[in-house]
Amino acid sequence: MTINWKKIVKAALTVASIAALTLSVVNLKPTNVNAADKDSSVAAIKKRGVLRVATFGDLPPYGWVNKDGKRVGYDVALARQMAKDMGVKVKFVQVNANNRVDTLNSNKADIVLANFTETPERKQAVDFAKPYMKVSVGVVSPKSKKITKVSQLKGKKLIVTKGTTAENYFTSKQKGVSLLKFDSKTQQFNALKNGRAAALADDNSYLYAWVKKNPKYTVGIKSVGPHQYIAPAVKKGNSSLLNWTNKEISKLNKQGFFTKDFNQELKPYFGSEVKPSDIVLKQGK
Repeated sequence: MTINWKKIVKAALTVASIAALTLSVVNLKPTNVNAADKDSSVAAIKKRGVLRVATFGDLPPYGWVNKDGKRVGYDVALARQMAKDMGVKVKFVQVNANNRVDTLNSNKADIVLANFTETPERKQAVDFAKPYMKVSVGVVSPKSKKITKVSQLKGKKLIVTKGTTAENYFTSKQKGVSLLKFDSKTQQFNALKNGRAAALADDNSYLYAWVKKNPKYTVGIKSVGPHQYIAPAVKKGNSSLLNWTNKEISKLNKQGFFTKDFNQELKPYFGSEVKPSDIVLKQGK
């Protein structure tokens, strides 16, 4: 029998072409670029029945797990109030300072309430809602070797947490200071106690709380760099949750929620030098 190779090759090419065409049609299905955002829209959250909130687990008094295994703190109380007002339950997703943005972008959380300071760089990566707290960078050091001026840090090691405003400030504005960087708050404070650096820089508000529990240390520099604001953050383009959060922050401000939150969650951990007006934005707006 004579084999007609031309017909066989032609048939094979036809089958391959059909397969390729079918595959291309499948792949041409339109991709909904907003699909990820819709997973965190207010409608999707209500349908799910759960608001997923990224927060710290080791940062008293803002977000940490107490000795009873319960999440507590200023940011945690806000998260619970927001979930209550949305009519859903809250689920906490624990983060470090340097993975807050990634947690949003990978859709592991709907919103970040983790002492997240607004900066121009971060605004390129996430959408910030209205702020609920003001803060600036402070520097803590041992009382026996007190650091009171940034010039004293020249040529010395300074501890910071990766991804924080303290790291950003000293990297860009104080290049004569050698930074020792850590992933978590626990690691950075342990390093200070172990004498691995001359001082530690972080948001001044919780440095006040830390020195109250660690009286051998003091916040020798109470404020360095610009005053900044702490705000909720949502995934870039998630206008649904952003708009809802803006309205929620305005409502809670009018109700005086943040002063109550300060008195309940922050005041017991701060020294007498810290007043609600030092942290909380003007209420009633």
